[in-house]
Amino acid sequence: VLVYMDGYKLVGLKTVLWVIAAGGLATVGSYFANGLAAGLLQIDWAYYTRFVAPVIEEGLKALVIVYLFRSNRIGFLVDSAIMGFAVGAGFALVENLHYLYSIPDANMGVWVVRGFGTAIMHGGVTAIFGIMSQTLTERNMKINPVWYFPGLVAAMTVHSFYNNFVLTPILQTALILAVLPPVLYWVFRRSAAHMHEWLELDFDADARLLNQINSGEFAESKIGRFLHDLRDKFEGPVVVDMLCYLRLYTELALRAKGVLMMREHGLDTPVGVRTREKFEEMAYLERSIGKTGVLAMRPFLHMTRKDLWQLNVLGT
Repeated sequence: VLVYMDGYKLVGLKTVLWVIAAGGLATVGSYFANGLAAGLLQIDWAYYTRFVAPVIEEGLKALVIVYLFRSNRIGFLVDSAIMGFAVGAGFALVENLHYLYSIPDANMGVWVVRGFGTAIMHGGVTAIFGIMSQTLTERNMKINPVWYFPGLVAAMTVHSFYNNFVLTPILQTALILAVLPPVLYWVFRRSAAHMHEWLELDFDADARLLNQINSGEFAESKIGRFLHDLRDKFEGPVVVDMLCYLRLYTELALRAKGVLMMREHGLDTPVGVRTREKFEEMAYLERSIGKTGVLAMRPFLHMTRKDLWQLNVLGT
């Protein structure tokens, strides 16, 4: 449902399935981690499930989301919500299969609460972690790990509250179903508005930069003078590669924004062979230039996390 609500088609079904599988692996990891922690702590099992298990389980699920952030696969609130819910869904799926095997004679009421209710809880709290982390870090190129903690603490707290059964199990399930959909709907609306504004502003900026590169007056532009000055620090062929890299990067950024704009209006354009060849060429140029050269050009590359994310959208 969340993927269907995503008008920009930011997250493909294949990616969602991989993330669900990763959430399932987190369940396996938590099974062994909980067994080890319970053996070391030697505390009452009811107390453990209420206060210790949520910390371990949310920590493992959060690792999947952190990886997605670090690999530039999350750029807006909407994909952080989808990815977060997918991780939680995968976790709950494997967990419920385990309970189905362990308690084969459980009645329907148990599965409404233990199965469906817990699945929604797992998806919801991991979505909360993703949303809060994206909100706190979206303006930063490099993410300080400290900014993950507010979302992680929130996810652990909600999970612990659910396990404490402050309300009756049926009421807790009903409360989650009443609160979560409006929150996710608000996230999708806000993300769509933010993306529309970002696309319009950055599309114009990229178009101006590409016009400068292709114009006959490029040598007199700010970027042209900058590359001319770099000849004292880099060999001539490397400076030429830097110019080619800048042009390719900007062309692909424009292409990515164009694809997203078309998706906004219900049109999906497949990535052509020529575009994939440009990615291969850009990778070659990046190796030729080296990390120092790429860092030197960063002020002109619009290389924010959102820009790297949009290239990932186009590349996949």
